[in-house]
Amino acid sequence: MKITVHPLFFAAGIFAAIFGGFPVFMICALTALLHECGHIFCAERLGFECTKISLMPYGAAAACDIGGISPWDEIKLALAGPAVNLFLCVAVAGLWWFVPETYAYTDLIFYANSAMLVLNLLPAYPLDGGRVAKCVLRRFLKPKAAEISTRIVNLAVVAALVALYFTAARNFTFLTVAAFLLCSALTKSPPAQKINFSARKKKRGREIRYVILSENSTYKDALRFVDGTRYLVLQIYENEKFLDEITEDELFARLQNSNLYDKII
Repeated sequence: MKITVHPLFFAAGIFAAIFGGFPVFMICALTALLHECGHIFCAERLGFECTKISLMPYGAAAACDIGGISPWDEIKLALAGPAVNLFLCVAVAGLWWFVPETYAYTDLIFYANSAMLVLNLLPAYPLDGGRVAKCVLRRFLKPKAAEISTRIVNLAVVAALVALYFTAARNFTFLTVAAFLLCSALTKSPPAQKINFSARKKKRGREIRYVILSENSTYKDALRFVDGTRYLVLQIYENEKFLDEITEDELFARLQNSNLYDKII
């Protein structure tokens, strides 16, 4: 996994340190990083590869290719990041309940994750809530109509954020988020590729793990049993009749020319 750092990330950190906000800056950066780790973990479990994480002055961004992903899996992938923030919010709140004295040391963690959670659930693309909304719209509308509807909702959210800045609170964050949404919506996503399992180094001396699957199992089903610590051998059965045995190497070789949702046999 490649990690890149935007020059403005350092500039933002120096600016925060000068004005006494460096702890807040670091907590927000780590919160964004953990959020993206949730997406990366989910993507790899689904069989897709994330090539890098970029640390930006406004947060972090993971470059992943999800070409060909099903709408339901894309919804799960989109919600994986907010799920991490929600878990941390609940964990910190629970800590306060049992050890109230820790509030003074963990309040920033709670508020940073709460803000990240709320922000990413906004129904504006390319935020996670916008991705979920886009997947839902595709179930009821044609692709072009869903795309237009998504852009309209996106512009509505941007307009609402700008209106909040001028009418409710002079918080520059509203304008920053609005600008980010506009720029991100117009920026082409960086390319990546499906995981090339066969190119990974093979570890010797691994224990063999046998897993029985039905004849209707897909590559996606099989990848759930790949853990890297044991060598996987799949045994395919139809009811109680043995059909085929597929080793981990054979599975990875077949996957390079197949879709994740294709049946193994």
